[in-house]
Amino acid sequence: MKSLRFLLNILCVASLAGCVSTKEAKPNINLERAQQTLDSLYQNYSAANTCLLRESYPFDENQKVTYLASEDQANIPNQYSYLWPYSGTFSAVNVLLETTHDKKYRKLLDNQVLPGLEEYFDTKRTPNAYSSYIRTAPASDRFYDDNVWLGIDYTDTYQATKEKKYLDKAQLIWEFIESGTDSLLGGGIYWCEQKKESKNTCSNAPGSVFALKLFKATNDSTYFKKGKELYEWTQKNLQDSTDYLYFDNVRLDGKIGKAKFAYNSGQMMQSAAILFQLTKNPVYLKDAQDIAKACHNYFFTDFIPTTGEPFKMIKKGDIWFTAVMLRGFIELYHLDNNKTYINDFDRSLSYAWENARDEKGLFNVDLSGNNKDDKKWLLTQAAIVEMYGRLAAIK
Repeated sequence: MKSLRFLLNILCVASLAGCVSTKEAKPNINLERAQQTLDSLYQNYSAANTCLLRESYPFDENQKVTYLASEDQANIPNQYSYLWPYSGTFSAVNVLLETTHDKKYRKLLDNQVLPGLEEYFDTKRTPNAYSSYIRTAPASDRFYDDNVWLGIDYTDTYQATKEKKYLDKAQLIWEFIESGTDSLLGGGIYWCEQKKESKNTCSNAPGSVFALKLFKATNDSTYFKKGKELYEWTQKNLQDSTDYLYFDNVRLDGKIGKAKFAYNSGQMMQSAAILFQLTKNPVYLKDAQDIAKACHNYFFTDFIPTTGEPFKMIKKGDIWFTAVMLRGFIELYHLDNNKTYINDFDRSLSYAWENARDEKGLFNVDLSGNNKDDKKWLLTQAAIVEMYGRLAAIK
């Protein structure tokens, strides 16, 4: 009888352990969605027999590109995507590597993403840097912000792998970024090498983040000094004092371009959060929290789903801008553990999975699903992967 009771106890414990094990093995929905969307991206945007990608789906080589400095360049038919949307895949795969430490993402980076990226690397002009279109085509403009995003990604890859080749590339990019600064307007980084007409938040705010990340990677105080200076310059010249958000640019004649984009304020939020990590100065934490509250008010809208509780939905807009803003919210969350904003990202993307995705697994820009896109931009899909991947890492 004792042996029977002993056996039953063992079975009971084993059963409980199985329950615990099953609970621990609960699938990470955001991670699964990131992987599925990445698969859809490569299925629908890949250019055969290359590591390169198409600009949009369905592909149209005559599609006018509106985000370039040169009107002539924008009107040239192109087989492949420009650098900016391609670079979104670097961020997306990087995040999945950081989140999972799965070697398959390292393999994807080294065998596909980065070899494709090198097609844009311009060694004819100095300092060397990435140009907006592939180097085998006629020379294209080089943007400081395009290169900053890549520098951030290379630094993140170095931190995830500790392989020096990635840090070397990041530091090489930094040399190009510094070549885009001068004393006009008291400092700051230009937007485009070929058109030095304005200094934009989109080059200076992530420029600060990039420099601070390089400081964390190298412990070289010159990077910290530059990151802090860029933060202060951008705050002084481009913050709207009425709501803590950031304007787009200041021209050399002092005229402010007053458009407000999610990524600009999001990068200043991230920079402030990193500065607080490094200095423990509460001013920076307050800066980050003020920007976060303002972004939540400005870039989200009250939304009532057909079922479930109302929440704040991400407004229709550039999805990649939103993904970059999420970087700032997550950096802040790690400091103050306020999950309010993260929860609204999570709810928005959960709703989008059911309502804003087409039969090919590609997303519309309007995450509410109310508006459909005839063409879907590569960068939008990469940004969706990045956001699901970042949310997957949050416990």
